[in-house]
Amino acid sequence: MTEGQEEAQVSESQIAVHWREEEYYYPPESFVQQANAADPAIFDRFSEENFPDCFKEYSDMLSWDAPWETILDTSNAPFWNWFVGGRLNASYNCVDRHLAARANKAAIIWVPEPESDEPVAITYRDLYHRVNEFAALLRDFGGVKAGDRVTLHMPMVAELPVVMLACARLGVVHSEVFGGFSGNACGTRIADSGSRILITMDGYYRSGTVQDHKVKADEAVAEAHKQGQDVDKVLVWRRHPGQYASQTPMVEGRDFFVDEVIAQYRGQIVEPVSMPAEAPLFLMYTSGTTGRPKGAQHSTGGYLAYVTGTSKYYQDIHPDDTYWCMADIGWITGHSYIVYGPLSLGTTTVIYEGTPNYPDAGRPWRIAERLGVNIFHTSPTAIRMLRKVGPDEPKKYNYHFKHMTTVGEPIEPEVWRWYHEAVGKAEAVIVDTWWQTETGGFLGSSLPALKPMKPGSCGPAVIGIYPAIYDEDGHEVPDGKAGNICIRNPWPGIMQTIWGQPERFLSVYYEKYNKDPDSKDWHAWPYFCGDGAVRAPDGYYRILGRVDDVINVAGHRLGTKELESAALTVPEVAEAAAVPVVDDIRGRAVEMYVSLKPGSPPGDEMAKKVTRAIEVEIGKIARPKNVWIVADMPKTRSGKIMRRVIAAISNFTDTGDVTTLANPEIVEDIRQQVQEAKLAQGEKPKELSETEVEEIKSFGTE
Repeated sequence: MTEGQEEAQVSESQIAVHWREEEYYYPPESFVQQANAADPAIFDRFSEENFPDCFKEYSDMLSWDAPWETILDTSNAPFWNWFVGGRLNASYNCVDRHLAARANKAAIIWVPEPESDEPVAITYRDLYHRVNEFAALLRDFGGVKAGDRVTLHMPMVAELPVVMLACARLGVVHSEVFGGFSGNACGTRIADSGSRILITMDGYYRSGTVQDHKVKADEAVAEAHKQGQDVDKVLVWRRHPGQYASQTPMVEGRDFFVDEVIAQYRGQIVEPVSMPAEAPLFLMYTSGTTGRPKGAQHSTGGYLAYVTGTSKYYQDIHPDDTYWCMADIGWITGHSYIVYGPLSLGTTTVIYEGTPNYPDAGRPWRIAERLGVNIFHTSPTAIRMLRKVGPDEPKKYNYHFKHMTTVGEPIEPEVWRWYHEAVGKAEAVIVDTWWQTETGGFLGSSLPALKPMKPGSCGPAVIGIYPAIYDEDGHEVPDGKAGNICIRNPWPGIMQTIWGQPERFLSVYYEKYNKDPDSKDWHAWPYFCGDGAVRAPDGYYRILGRVDDVINVAGHRLGTKELESAALTVPEVAEAAAVPVVDDIRGRAVEMYVSLKPGSPPGDEMAKKVTRAIEVEIGKIARPKNVWIVADMPKTRSGKIMRRVIAAISNFTDTGDVTTLANPEIVEDIRQQVQEAKLAQGEKPKELSETEVEEIKSFGTE
């Protein structure tokens, strides 16, 4: 076997994936009777023959200052522009336009984690005044204008959507960093976006304790400065006005308490700035396979139209619903389906501050019962966790969902059934959605009143989305065979570019299957999703996971290069490799393998240093399950670390043929070290599905 052959792996597209076809579950007639999308003619309206004009239906759900002239501009393919010539304001669409009919209706119900604290209802009238006052503060005190970027590093509090909508009111591009990320991770995103203002919070509740969040702001500002970007002002919301929840001193002249500064802006009204449809609304940073995060830039008109349309048809949101998406606004799910989509439709959206199992596993169902929630939206990780710690809790509470969503990663059929029968009491429809940060909104899902549900499958493509599954050479693969799922057409919710990195946007998402770089025809530019998938004969898709080096931990995408770069900040570490392990609760967990520089002592303290470095650089969400300090890494003769081999060891699966490695003897040494330690810790080998085995086999391949 030649060196080139030894590195060639069996591609996902050559692997036949087998699973038991699950039975269909049909929506209750009571749901169908009230559904927003109950007429089968919708499939004809959004057929490929009617593309792109079909998306006028979504644009008509918005209020425009000036009508658009061109629905899809492909002149700079694949940098698509939607609804060109149109002007609108996202804040106006989510707030102002509801005042005439729904001023006294709750726009947001915020639920604090301490159960002794009352939920806070914010009406559309209240939201209007809060957004205007903060917009005035941002404009006059912050000195920002349309097109500027502002970074938010905020937890799940009602002030977060207020800040987002205030930015949108001014045409300012907001960049919210997930509150669980470290100060360093936030600082990197500040530097990348060129933000001069950081908006944060002093502290928040998590699992019963107040977290000091302001400390991360100082770390973020220092990291941004190190990368060449200075922050002029840090605006600090206080969890309890008048009290300071942080041990970190405020920096004079830089740090300001919002509740003090905003007093001078009470009652001010800021006219919404009319923005071109193609103007950026926000940046959402996502992990990539290189150290630098990717700032997915989403537009104002196209994005807002897409999340409004999919919220109406797929979430089945009506204005009189009470809707709870138990995600974090720091991720795209929260932007699209906690803030912009639901508020654009004038519904009540619930925001919960804390962990879903605090103080016990009945908490979500008590919230749902008390608030009258009838649409529930969460991740498979949360479902698995609640199933494990409180399988009988849902039946204790008198709530009734008409609709439930699962998002962020594939859900196992047996977990799906518990969600349907226990949580949904066998009376709710489920949409198992597949999409990405980059796509803005759903790509795959069953249309709840018109398509049956099938456990383990996200369903068919969303209306107006035309997928294909290709092999490595761009040929479509037959049903039942795995390959790379791509979307053949653009859609309004797709990101416009990667902020400041247009060449990376092209190389990551379009170059793989583009045959003509000069073409202005959208047919020439399939979007490469980076996920493996299989289509069943009924047209339903099963998503197999990432084909690149990204580990999906509880729905949070963590780039292996980011994890490894963080480990390498420890001076004694010579090499690092991150691999996924199958985890009952989180879906996947991270395990780190490191080899040390000569003379560096291995041991528990060194493993703790690596863990601390990852927590500082990325955040506690990335904390590895184990750090294995090994004598050497399995490598090809060209020096490439074979992550699939150590991933197989961590998961107790077959490492495959390792005889052609440069150092095959190290594999058995690592296997004995790692697997004996795991068994000694009481960890038993898991029964993996064929799909999981194939994922491990292909992990880390180019």
